[in-house]
Amino acid sequence: MFMNRIFRYLVLSLSASVALYALVVYSFLELGVAVHPGMKSNFQAHPIGIYLHIFASLVALAIGPFQFNEKSRLNKIQVHRLLGKIYLISVLVGGLSGLYMSQYSFGGMISHSGFFTLAILWLATGYKAYHSIKNRNIQAHQYWMVINFALTFAAVTLRTGLGIGFASGTPFEVFYPYLAWLCWVPNLLVALAIAKKHKLIPLK
Repeated sequence: MFMNRIFRYLVLSLSASVALYALVVYSFLELGVAVHPGMKSNFQAHPIGIYLHIFASLVALAIGPFQFNEKSRLNKIQVHRLLGKIYLISVLVGGLSGLYMSQYSFGGMISHSGFFTLAILWLATGYKAYHSIKNRNIQAHQYWMVINFALTFAAVTLRTGLGIGFASGTPFEVFYPYLAWLCWVPNLLVALAIAKKHKLIPLK
């Protein structure tokens, strides 16, 4: 309903790839081995926060794209509801742990404020999605889920930005702080455009 087929499959494949990558790296490798040395010490100093954030986020990232499949949503409503509950619980855990870990992010106040704002918006829009469906406001629920998953997708755009930053030859300490904002602000703008295109509104 909200995305054409090519865009939907692109989002699905990228989400699955990043979720699988995170699952392998954080399940089988030493904590911090896959990040910049400047971040490794923070990861190892706060392993519970990192693991909660990573594993909750990868669950949300893996589930999210399937929730926008209209045919599946209509024909398998119980599955949709179950996955939706798991998704929103994952957002809650990932958002709270992300909020906690934002103060330890690499890059100073620019990074701290970017990841802090992302976590707040992720939690707030997750709550709005839950509250709207509890009140049987389906259109508002769809709106907030589009916005929320755009923020979940920051896991993908963050890694894309890392690749671009390294490929450009820009020092990590220069480009990374701005990724704390660039990994989610463009996503949010795209989500708002999608919601407007499909005439979704947050409230009746």
